Amino acid sequence: MKALIVIPTYDERENVAAMAEAVLAEVPSANILFADDNSPDGTGQLLDEIASREPRVSVMHRDKKEGLGRAYIAGFKWALAHGYDLICEMDCDFSHDPKALPSLLAAAREADLVLGSRYIGGIRVMNWPMGRLLLSTGAAKYVKLITGMPVNDPTGGFKCFRREVLEAIDLDKIASSGYSFQIEMTHAAWMKGFAITEVPIMFEDRRAGQSKMSSGIAREAVVMVLKLWARCGFRRSPRVRKDAGGKA
Repeated sequence: MKALIVIPTYDERENVAAMAEAVLAEVPSANILFADDNSPDGTGQLLDEIASREPRVSVMHRDKKEGLGRAYIAGFKWALAHGYDLICEMDCDFSHDPKALPSLLAAAREADLVLGSRYIGGIRVMNWPMGRLLLSTGAAKYVKLITGMPVNDPTGGFKCFRREVLEAIDLDKIASSGYSFQIEMTHAAWMKGFAITEVPIMFEDRRAGQSKMSSGIAREAVVMVLKLWARCGFRRSPRVRKDAGGKA
């Protein structure tokens, strides 16, 4: 199956070369799409240099920074237009370990959406302050309580979608732009009955650059969960469940 790794970037010049090398070392048959939001630090220009030497790397240049969700939506549409069967998403800061990609891709042969989970098999997070860890684990419990989604890590951003999932979701109606995008996409897939599984990953705080997390992003996520619940008529389970591959 043809696989693409979508990686949004904004001021990630310190990471992109090492990330491209690490991803392709783990999944040499896959391709990478970097979606750069016009980084002022020259990330986009460096990515063009990398792509000129490596045919498995493509670069999407976006006009401005519009948030993580908009970059991913643009990348997903590109992936569908170019015929990819499995579409992974991950951060560029090495908080998501490329070594986990083979596990996500393997699991996607049996499930429609695979979540890289920090919270199965214990808490698998390194170098986070206690306050942020409590915020993240509390958010996961809050999402599960309100929506009924049976997943342990709904806010994580290391995932693999089968193309059938992205084709079934109206990507233009995805409203989130920050980290609540992760919750909204998983909820949309779940409410359409797609099979979701989680695989354990180790999560390490970013090696270089600055975190994009903010209090505004956290507030957006709290409100978005309530909106998702209302949007589906306050249901806490899908009407129809499907087998892997999108078949009811």
